[in-house]
Amino acid sequence: MGGGNCVGLGGHWNVEGRVKQIFVMNHRQARDRAIEAVRLAGDGYVITVQEPKRSLAQNALMWALLTDLAEQVNWHGSKLTAENWKDVCTAALKRQDVVPGIEGGFVVLGTSTSKMTKLEMNELIEFIYHFGSTKGVQFSEQYPEEVSENHA
Repeated sequence: MGGGNCVGLGGHWNVEGRVKQIFVMNHRQARDRAIEAVRLAGDGYVITVQEPKRSLAQNALMWALLTDLAEQVNWHGSKLTAENWKDVCTAALKRQDVVPGIEGGFVVLGTSTSKMTKLEMNELIEFIYHFGSTKGVQFSEQYPEEVSENHA
């Protein structure tokens, strides 16, 4: 199976010195090469098909919106950081569990935004816009067309 660093057209070496191939289904050639890689895979190989992860544009927009919340919203008498707001918003969106901490306090069993799909990130961004609008937040960033059109 090929070498090099061509995502969708070959593979790259992982830490064990073996080739790991990733194919992004953006065109017929990538799809054909993925099918061929499956045909050539030996017993015990693992094949994973997954939705695309969130985009860098979505991530940048999310942080701009969270910064706006941090600067404009007083949450039950506290000013939260953008990082705190990320935890609050993802917890609300994903209905996450909260458990007692080892040495007091509480811990939200979280969801990493870097592992979100484009659709999940779009839902989070829409949630932040909605929540912020109920708190009178004037957002510095509007939902750019290239982010909203490419969310799925």
